Amino acid sequence: MTVAVTGALPAAAYPEYLRCLAEADESAAVEVARGLLDAGVPADRVLLDLVAPAQAEVGERWARNEWNVAQEHAATHVSEQVVAAVSAYAGVRPERGRVVVACMDGEWHALPARLVAEVLRLRGWQVTFLGASVPAAHLVSYLHRHDAYAVALACALPMRLPQAHRMIEACRRSDVPIVVGGRGFGVDGRWARRLGVAWAPDAPAAAELLADERALRASPPAGLAQLADDEYAGLISRRAELIDSALAELAHRMPATRVYTPSQLDSTVSDLGYILDFLAAALYVDDGSLFTEFVEWLEAILDSRGVPAVAIAGTLRHLSGALRDFPRAAGYLADGYVSLPSPERRASAPEA
Repeated sequence: MTVAVTGALPAAAYPEYLRCLAEADESAAVEVARGLLDAGVPADRVLLDLVAPAQAEVGERWARNEWNVAQEHAATHVSEQVVAAVSAYAGVRPERGRVVVACMDGEWHALPARLVAEVLRLRGWQVTFLGASVPAAHLVSYLHRHDAYAVALACALPMRLPQAHRMIEACRRSDVPIVVGGRGFGVDGRWARRLGVAWAPDAPAAAELLADERALRASPPAGLAQLADDEYAGLISRRAELIDSALAELAHRMPATRVYTPSQLDSTVSDLGYILDFLAAALYVDDGSLFTEFVEWLEAILDSRGVPAVAIAGTLRHLSGALRDFPRAAGYLADGYVSLPSPERRASAPEA
């Protein structure tokens, strides 16, 4: 690809790169990135203005049911190879301390965290990227063996917030400053603040925060007094039971589910688990908007796959009844029910 301008991303670069991802054309995608670098576009801009938004679009195409899982994985692999090529091209020698970058335990979306790692590397930090789903104990063990200046933790899904908090506290006990990022902490970092940890909205902001140790360590205390009511712990202990009862209720209400294929049944069980996990995370940080936003997202995903909103509505009503002794959970379920696109359901929302 030939680039006629210097220092800025040309308009043609993004659609050309998306075409490469759609065709899983690794060589062509790398050529697009190298063409930009040769034209004078800074390496971090190639990562942040080309690779990052393209990867977000890959996720959107999967969510809209335009791409299947195999296509999404192929495109992600191509972008990973492009990130490696950009990093090799830049060839920056680290002059600052070691920053360990990792994804939360159970978090498998590693490319966004890797983009952060590479931007930090370009800013002169010595970066160790541990990749996806790093158990807290393994991360702490690594920190004990290596002299880390700071830890950067990524979380893409809010349902991982309870695990994130345990990971954050484990790092704190090792006396290593922490910065977190990713959609899992909220688009404005609200849930990071609730957990009492420094948050950065993007890679450049993370780099600025890491450069200011005082700001990095000046985190407010966690605001988790709500955990004293034991609703979170009670929901977690009943998770398997609630999935079974919700599945039985769904089969009674929608007989077609009784003849689901094993794959369809697995997907349904997973969706029920996600509903409960997002509800648990909302209880953990005491913010019902976390659950409502998830319900709206799930409705859009299922609609793209031909599943009616009434399937979710009935499950939320069932869970609200099963959790009637959990006032916060019942309230969040009622709000999620109201958020579904139906005047009739809004008018007959379950009582909290």
